Amino acid sequence: MPSNPISTSTAPLKLLVLGGTVFLGRHVVSAALAAGHDVTVFNRGRRAMEFHRPVSALIGDRDADTSALRGHPFDAVIDCSGYRPAQISRVAEALETPWPHWVFVSTISVLERFAPGQAYDESAPVTAASTGYGGEKARAEETLQALTGGQCTIVRPGLIVGRHDPTGRFSYWPWRVAQGGSVLAPGRPARLVQVIDARDLAEWCVQLAVARTPGTFHAVGPTQSMQSVLDTCREACGAPARWVWRTDAELLAAGVTPWTGLPLWLPEDDADFGGMLLGRRDKAEQAGLRSRPLIDTVRDILSEQRDDPTRATFAQTLTRDAQTRLIESASSSH
Repeated sequence: MPSNPISTSTAPLKLLVLGGTVFLGRHVVSAALAAGHDVTVFNRGRRAMEFHRPVSALIGDRDADTSALRGHPFDAVIDCSGYRPAQISRVAEALETPWPHWVFVSTISVLERFAPGQAYDESAPVTAASTGYGGEKARAEETLQALTGGQCTIVRPGLIVGRHDPTGRFSYWPWRVAQGGSVLAPGRPARLVQVIDARDLAEWCVQLAVARTPGTFHAVGPTQSMQSVLDTCREACGAPARWVWRTDAELLAAGVTPWTGLPLWLPEDDADFGGMLLGRRDKAEQAGLRSRPLIDTVRDILSEQRDDPTRATFAQTLTRDAQTRLIESASSSH
């Protein structure tokens, strides 16, 4: 794949979005349309597309049939759905040459480990695994780097949050705080966490595609305390909620599963994941990444929940009964 020179052109792009109908891809399409670009999506066509401007659609499956891509020249690709090396290779083989600049949305999970208390940057070691989410994404990164001679953009997000999130991994907190009362709060109040709004990430991916910016970037949000996150949720919804903090040791002793039992919670001394929410964003900021205030993200999530109450779910979260028992045991021990 030939090199793509860095460009600051603002002319509309013929942009291919791989994915584009669920979460981040949906925001990427919206951001690209808002910037005036000509957008085509390639996916399996299983979900309806609802955008304010027309979007071209090519139907296929990057695990099996990418023939719909043939004969369609593009200026840039934003890849929101690539997970395995073969998926990268199939799409590249179907695209016309010279190939467009490729922005690949990877993940911080490609890193080997997240040492407790240690902030990490793009020089951190990548896993050698070939299986699992992080391993497959890491090998997909390598495949794209080899195909492009390094003239591509690798974006490694942390936890992506906001409207249309199908997981509820962060949305749980605004939804729970809005219910008021005693809220089980995990770990230390000053424990540091990071989230990135899908809209900010999407807009930045479009900017990277326009500028044909090569390189690898960790796309993480500003670092803030868990208490600050909860206080922001309370400010956004105005609910009379109060925090009942339980330590890492108390939660583990109660059998709470890190990350899923209570979203955003990871024991700080965990040898492999204790520092997962401590990514450095210096390089990404230098390349144009900007983040809106967290309260804007929270308000958007609450608005979505009001529009569609069925979205206020996160199946893996500790049950309310289990949370109540932990809250009551905390109260009785103080």
